[in-house]
Amino acid sequence: MSGRGLSDRALVWGMASTQLIGWGTLFTPFPLMVAPMEAELGWSRVLINAAYTCGLLASGLAAAPAGRWFDRHGPHGMMTAGTIAAAALLVAWSLVAHPVVFFAIWIGIGVAQAIGLWGIAMAVVVAEARDATRTITIISFVTGLTGTVFLPFSEWLIHALGWRGALQALAALQGASAVITVLMLRHARRPAPGLAAAATRIPLRTRLRQPAFAGLALCFAAHAFIATGLGAHLIPLLRERGWPEATVLLLAAAHGPAQVVARGLLFAAGRAATMRSVGLLASGLVPVGMLALAVAPSSLALTIAFVLCWAVADGLMTIVRAAGTAEILGREGYGAVTGALSAIAMLPRTAAPLLLALLWDGLGGYAAVPWLLTAVGGLALLGFAMAARPR
Repeated sequence: MSGRGLSDRALVWGMASTQLIGWGTLFTPFPLMVAPMEAELGWSRVLINAAYTCGLLASGLAAAPAGRWFDRHGPHGMMTAGTIAAAALLVAWSLVAHPVVFFAIWIGIGVAQAIGLWGIAMAVVVAEARDATRTITIISFVTGLTGTVFLPFSEWLIHALGWRGALQALAALQGASAVITVLMLRHARRPAPGLAAAATRIPLRTRLRQPAFAGLALCFAAHAFIATGLGAHLIPLLRERGWPEATVLLLAAAHGPAQVVARGLLFAAGRAATMRSVGLLASGLVPVGMLALAVAPSSLALTIAFVLCWAVADGLMTIVRAAGTAEILGREGYGAVTGALSAIAMLPRTAAPLLLALLWDGLGGYAAVPWLLTAVGGLALLGFAMAARPR
């Protein structure tokens, strides 16, 4: 690499702030925008959510090319373009009046995510940080607060400015994030010609045949299926069990704090915890938690056990996806590898909410859903065990 390079402190503050703002402006406010957009524009909820799904698909499709670009050229132009485009797309969203334009905006947001948010940001950290695992863990502390900060903030903006004005305010905040990105990347190293060539030494099709890559792909795809499925259905699933609304909301809200505690323990463990051991713990907790959700629907104690197991697993897996991939597969061609892993997880991530809804509708309730998630969690554990096996 050529150039001075970024310190771990600069990476923590720069990436934590830009990722917090990026996710908080682009994705966190979306559920709050649906109702006022329905009321003003007369669009159906299905149409609005279909555009959002197209954005997720575009992000998955763009992930692998973005990773290859990073390996060859570094993050400079790409991340800057992504953050600037994100601000412009938020302004365009605030002015939208036609469904076709709305779909195009969300496809653009998906591409902006792929070139400017988590995957590429973590590739920068892996390339620059002296202690990548520790740096990623600290960044994840901050980004774990995205919903806590931006949900109430966005709701306040909508009440104060309307949904269009709120999006314009969020666009201004994203513009500030773009400035931070430009200033931060001035000091990032650029791939030396020899290292850029080395990024292509192992073709991606060769990676796809490696057992460790296949194991990580299976694990991360299964985890993505569970995460998006529960994100869409956890609250109605818990409501179906007949508990008071306050209990349901408390159980759902416990996910974030438990994630933060898990990451804090990992930070305290330092170098004593390898990503292989952390990944095995996290992936092992997934089927345990889903089984606790499945076996006794009326048991509050087992449901609390599910919440804790899933939150700890989810919190740790965020770090494992970034640092664990580097530990298991190496740093050579890291951008292309992580991009391919994201692309493989795209279909499970986007299909899960619809598939669980169809299961609920076809069987007249959520009784079968936890059992399906238990089986998928078992696949996550199997996949990571394949990847972590010494070779």
